[in-house]
Amino acid sequence: MTQVPTDRDETDGQSPAPRSPLLDRPGAVAGEGRDASVALHYGDPMREQRMLEEGLGVVDLGNREVLTVSGPDRLRWLNSLTTQLLLGLAPRESREALILSPKGHVEHSLHLVDDGATTWITTEPGAGAALREWLERMKFMLRVEIADVTADWAVLGEPHATESVEGEPLAWRDPWPHLVGDTTAYGPADDHPGSTRAWREVIVPRSDLVAAVGDRPVAGLWAAEALRVAAWRPRLGFETDHRTIVHEVDWLRTAVHLHKGCYRGQETVARVHNLGRPPRRLVFLHVDGSGHVLPPQGAEVYAGDRVVGHLTSVGRHHTDGPIALALIKRNTDPTLDLLVGGLSAAQTVIVAP
Repeated sequence: MTQVPTDRDETDGQSPAPRSPLLDRPGAVAGEGRDASVALHYGDPMREQRMLEEGLGVVDLGNREVLTVSGPDRLRWLNSLTTQLLLGLAPRESREALILSPKGHVEHSLHLVDDGATTWITTEPGAGAALREWLERMKFMLRVEIADVTADWAVLGEPHATESVEGEPLAWRDPWPHLVGDTTAYGPADDHPGSTRAWREVIVPRSDLVAAVGDRPVAGLWAAEALRVAAWRPRLGFETDHRTIVHEVDWLRTAVHLHKGCYRGQETVARVHNLGRPPRRLVFLHVDGSGHVLPPQGAEVYAGDRVVGHLTSVGRHHTDGPIALALIKRNTDPTLDLLVGGLSAAQTVIVAP
């Protein structure tokens, strides 16, 4: 369920992150490939989901890679390269940003937080080396220094109150609504009512990881992924491929600033935003739960006997059962029940057709 599709492999598929000491906890089941350094679950994924929704648990995201950008030109430079407005970013403020190809296709997803002297970036497992290499090529004569600090710094994911707290740890705050909480109240994307808790990624020294968790319950990646799918939250390498544009996966809401200066791929973003009609659209699926096996990521989605897309993420929610995200052709009738792996799948519109 957590395997990143192979069409964006930049490494040999193995995580460069050190093995997490939280894998020594009772019941821990390690992932594979890029997820091998952290736990998929600790024996009870459903209970772990409930703990996260209640704001009690924490997820080991130590497989994510951590880069730093220092120097006086860092925010101006990153602002010129990414989809997000970063000028004037105050210490401890965070943003979600994307790096696009010249044709507007999504290449990198960045979770950024600045501490006043350094911009901290966390990115997907296996993506750090390619991101750093590209950033190094873009430095030119600017006063910036880039470092990969994954070996020394780790990431913990946790629900948190939406209010900012003085003295809180260095953390990226997810701007996406409904990452945790009630999954039954979802309507069209623009009608999300918000949540009393949001999500953050806390960046901590690896040597302090166990102490940072303390006696809180720990959840695995399966629990976090199920809640992400329930929240319709896109993820690089899952909801994206080599031709994804931001409009298809609803990333305009949190990762793109439509009124900032030029950046690579901006023409495509502006053109599709103004004219509409992206070729594909992200959809949420409630999958028939009568079977015991979930359809695999990448499985073809059918409308009748016609293939209209593929599954991008799959999870088993503790109240909603099997759920999934899929990319389908834009003009697919939103009232149709779809089929995936021989199972009926009721669609909920995320990106309007």
